[in-house]
Amino acid sequence: MNRRVLLIGGTGVFGERLARHLCPLGGIDLIVTSRNELKATQLAARLMQAHPYASVSAAQLDHRHNLATRLETLKPFIVIDCSGPFQNSGYAVAETVLQAGVHFIDLADARDYLKGYPGALDETARRHGSVGLAGASSTPALSAAAVRAVSSGWRRIDSIDICITPGGRSEVGRSVVSAILSYAGRAIPVWREGRLSQTKGWLASRTVTMPGLGRRRVAPVETLDAELLGPRHAVASHVRFAAGLESLPERWGMQVIARLAAWGLLRRPAALTPMLLAMRRLTRVTTSDRGGMSVQVKGLDAHGKPTRACYSLVASQGHGPNVPVLPAAAAVKALLRGHIEPGAQLAERILPLAAIEAEMAPYSIETNTERVLLQKSLFEEALGSETFLTMPAAVQALHASTGAPVWSGRSEVRAAGSLLPRLVAKLFGFPASGSDIPVTVTVDREISEHGAERETWVRNFAGRCFSSVLRQQKDGTFWETFGPFTFRLGLAADGDGLAMPVSAWKLGPVPLPRVLAPRSRSREYEDDQGRFCFDVELTVPVLGLFAHYKGWLKPDATGVRAD
Repeated sequence: MNRRVLLIGGTGVFGERLARHLCPLGGIDLIVTSRNELKATQLAARLMQAHPYASVSAAQLDHRHNLATRLETLKPFIVIDCSGPFQNSGYAVAETVLQAGVHFIDLADARDYLKGYPGALDETARRHGSVGLAGASSTPALSAAAVRAVSSGWRRIDSIDICITPGGRSEVGRSVVSAILSYAGRAIPVWREGRLSQTKGWLASRTVTMPGLGRRRVAPVETLDAELLGPRHAVASHVRFAAGLESLPERWGMQVIARLAAWGLLRRPAALTPMLLAMRRLTRVTTSDRGGMSVQVKGLDAHGKPTRACYSLVASQGHGPNVPVLPAAAAVKALLRGHIEPGAQLAERILPLAAIEAEMAPYSIETNTERVLLQKSLFEEALGSETFLTMPAAVQALHASTGAPVWSGRSEVRAAGSLLPRLVAKLFGFPASGSDIPVTVTVDREISEHGAERETWVRNFAGRCFSSVLRQQKDGTFWETFGPFTFRLGLAADGDGLAMPVSAWKLGPVPLPRVLAPRSRSREYEDDQGRFCFDVELTVPVLGLFAHYKGWLKPDATGVRAD
């Protein structure tokens, strides 16, 4: 006997795609619903024409009114909510469905909705013998499943970077645009320095390399992943979820909207939804039908080896928008098998990566998992293993390939005195003068097939951050980049520690006169308490002191993984 699967919002962008995907599935009677009965009837007819042996029917349904009565009439086994947006939704629909003893699935990716879902509905679901599964979409179901799959058995996870970049020609519905505008320029959660922090939605963009797609520009978006994956996997450094728009006008348009919202000059960004949808008819013209997702995890594998694992997905021929509905399809099959105990939880808890990937078979979607081991750290490669091992233990520990990614301690800062160096120091983000200042240093190691390609250092002095990128060139020279300026460092290591004097500098690719180069007295050593210590003094010819900061650091303790 077939079981009825009812789609709320079945004629929407994602609802129709899920209907097309589920239509050939045996053992179900599919009911597509819409507030507009004619739309539902027309979709059902198209589905039946494409799949003559499928069982598809249509029904008028407005889930905001008389839902309990309609459920009693239609008697579904599973209800799937594809309506969205879920950013400002409560749990009335889910609660009504679960109270009717009907299983419920939704495609929600809204952070607040997902965060409160189990607590709000688990007791109701258990009492009525029904199953509630939220977030059966690209996030958190697919993203969390990919993290589990690539890092199974690892001893430590240092960072998780998740990026989604859809093809620009993909069809986008009103609910999706409204959802992404709802947090533009607003504070959203991010896992940073091993703890929950905040950033601004669609700001602080960066360029990433997406496997199979090349370089794409992405920016932070609001999801539950930071709050979900950070504590669960005891992530030592960061969890970042970013998304990108292929169209340049759309990308910069979102940056402008987010900036205006952050400044308080745009109170309701979601009000721009109709205009942006209309503009997409032009902005999508120069884009492609290829999009993808990447989930990169770095840390220590089951053998304690520094590892970078990357799960990537590339969708072509315009099939990318099918990805968000595939976890819901996998959840339907799990419910039909009857292997899920009653209760309300996030779908990512019960969906393994293999189950979601099995739903990709009908589409032009390719997945790949790549793992790379880090043999030597950047500093060990530059100094040579023999010299590296002469340094004090604390200095070795910070620069080792297995070194903790986050170190914290206290510092003392003496800032520039004269006006020009003070302005330049502020531009670079150097801290103001002070003593006993809390400091945190985060080291993010980029791992290539040949070793540590580069290291990004972020120094946080009581909330004032500045960063630099260190790399070794093919000719053996060692360089550190601050913004547009790059400095060549001479590394000198011995039993007392490590010194890094400046020997050359350039602005972008243009070499600058050495006589004008900043002078650096930079020393790393170990104190009598076994702590890593730093003492960095920067001066500029004629102008004098630029910045002088010194202090000590200890590796942050990492938790035990809960998976």
